[in-house]
Amino acid sequence: MRELHFKDCFWNRDFTGTGGYDSIIQHLNDGKKTCKEIEDFMKARASIEEKYAKELLGLSKKVCGCNEMNTLKRSLDVFKLQTEHVSLSHLQLAQTMRDEAKKLEDFRERQKEARKKVEQQMDALHKQRATQFKKTMESKKTYEQKCRDKEEAEQNMNRNASTSNAKQQEKLFARTNQAKMNAEVADRLYMQNVTVLEKIREDWQKEHVKACEGFEKQEVERINTLRNMVWTHLNQLSQQCVTSDELYEEVRKSLEHCDIQEDIEHFVNLRRTGDKPPAPILYDNFYSSQRVPIAPSVTHMAPSITRRPLPNPTNSGGDLINSSALDPDRTYSVIQY
Repeated sequence: MRELHFKDCFWNRDFTGTGGYDSIIQHLNDGKKTCKEIEDFMKARASIEEKYAKELLGLSKKVCGCNEMNTLKRSLDVFKLQTEHVSLSHLQLAQTMRDEAKKLEDFRERQKEARKKVEQQMDALHKQRATQFKKTMESKKTYEQKCRDKEEAEQNMNRNASTSNAKQQEKLFARTNQAKMNAEVADRLYMQNVTVLEKIREDWQKEHVKACEGFEKQEVERINTLRNMVWTHLNQLSQQCVTSDELYEEVRKSLEHCDIQEDIEHFVNLRRTGDKPPAPILYDNFYSSQRVPIAPSVTHMAPSITRRPLPNPTNSGGDLINSSALDPDRTYSVIQY
């Protein structure tokens, strides 16, 4: 199947028509718009990645299992560390996306500048061609009118050749010659304009072919660039998933070394408080006849009391006399007056 190209498919039957060229320009403008949309998309995605990375980084700094100990604590520390690494990888991904968007922006600007030169040249040729075509058509119209005037003058001279006098015939002859000269001048001007128009047409046609080839080349580059950039963008996202999974795998490996029994024993050895439970509290009935009196402890026995002998009375009056009772069973003193 024969390949189709711009230069073979965008001509106009109308000499001054620009529909084919305008179709190419419109398509290129649409392509430029697509480049800008993808560029904005990648910038927006980079902003999302950056925001996610910063929030994830802040999350990794928060307290998480600070009261744990031994193997589980080590696993949670690895978990926080790898979460921080994931956030940093997303931050790097955001910068990579911005770099790719900047490349696309530079590419779009380069194509814009290259197109601008070609479009300016083609617009000038279109105007020149249209102006010369109009001038040529006007000279053609004048030429045709002059030719009709000449034929009319010749016919008038021939009709009146036998009926007119010499003076009238001379006037008719002079008028016919003037009409003939005017037709010849119009003919030469018309031919000159046609020649100039043909030169302009040839120049325009060559430039049109060159413009079509250049625009087609730009379109090939644009499609290839967008295709490769989107492909690269997806590869970057896939690589980010791989990187995140590798970092998470480190956490999984750490969790595999988390020994439950070891952590239990570590806590017991570190915080143990005793290996025997307290004695049970028995019911003690206050009125029970079987209640055994509690003997005082030897170490807490009250000291023995040694009584002094009764002192002799020394006063015979109403003075206070301190004497012990005659009752041998009494263990206390009697105060007498």
